[in-house]
Amino acid sequence: MAISKSAKIMAEIEKVKAKISEQQAKVKELEQRHREAENEEIVDIVRGMSISLSDLPAVLQSMKAGTLGQSVPKSEIPEKEDAAE
Repeated sequence: MAISKSAKIMAEIEKVKAKISEQQAKVKELEQRHREAENEEIVDIVRGMSISLSDLPAVLQSMKAGTLGQSVPKSEIPEKEDAAE
C-alpha cells in the first residue's frame, strides 16, 4: 500500500521537529560555553588588576556607581559652552 500524502507530510514534520530540538540543545550548549568564556575573561582581568579579594567588592561598587577615577563629581564639572554662543 502506498504512503498517503498526509503521512509523508507528517513524517517531514517530525523530521523537522527533531532537527529543531537538536539545534535548541546546541544553542543552549553554546550559550553555556559563552558564559564560561566570559567568566574566564572577567577572572583574568580582575587577577591582572592586582586587587586583593577584600578590596574587590569596594572597587566593583565604585565602578558601578561611576565614581572610580573621578576626583570631581559629575555635577560639579562645568559644561563647555557652544562656540555659537
